[in-house]
Amino acid sequence: MKQPRSFFKKWSRRGFIITLSAAVILGSFYAVVWWTARDSCYSNLDHVPVRTVGLVLGCVKKVGRYDNLFFKTRVDAAARLFQSGKVQFLIVTGDNSRNGYDEPTDLKAALINKGVPADHIYCDYAGFRTLDSVIRAKKIFGQEDVIIISQRFHNERAVYLAKRSGMPNAVAFNAADSNSESTYKMYLREIFARCKAVFDVEILGTQPRFLGERVSIGPKNPPVDAQPIPSAKRD
Repeated sequence: MKQPRSFFKKWSRRGFIITLSAAVILGSFYAVVWWTARDSCYSNLDHVPVRTVGLVLGCVKKVGRYDNLFFKTRVDAAARLFQSGKVQFLIVTGDNSRNGYDEPTDLKAALINKGVPADHIYCDYAGFRTLDSVIRAKKIFGQEDVIIISQRFHNERAVYLAKRSGMPNAVAFNAADSNSESTYKMYLREIFARCKAVFDVEILGTQPRFLGERVSIGPKNPPVDAQPIPSAKRD
């Protein structure tokens, strides 16, 4: 009996040490992201500094049959930012990698419904993840001091990625959180997403999946898809 008990005790101790070490590493990475972005994420619109461009981070419009509240509050925040004069143009970014799934177009349609002119909204169809969206804002759209728009937990990671990728003046405007059941899942996912973000930036030097030709933003360079989107009329 002594041998099985000794074996169990030894591996229980090892399991505890491994679990504790993993928790410390995850917690440290989470804290690094928070510390980097702590003074750059604003919830009060009046306190947000003026910038030329806002970067709206993509998410799916619907979850099953239901509207995604994360999508709705990001659109609301971006529209408020534009209408208050805090930004002149918006980049809507997200995944457009398969038929029937187009985050940038959905965001643009929703913003047009909120009164944002179509020719002030630029679509980035290669924002497959936050790192791609942030770095492409600099390398493709030529922006170094954008206002990032998403929920706070997401904004902190995006601002960290921006500041560590040569965009020291990037800030964020926090959209309202969703009170749905999915909120807790998003916060849990964020722990591991921050760990990956630190690895991508500090160790791997990860770059966007696609880059491409530069896109100029301004009155003299309206977006290619500057006309209103038909789907906007149906929402």
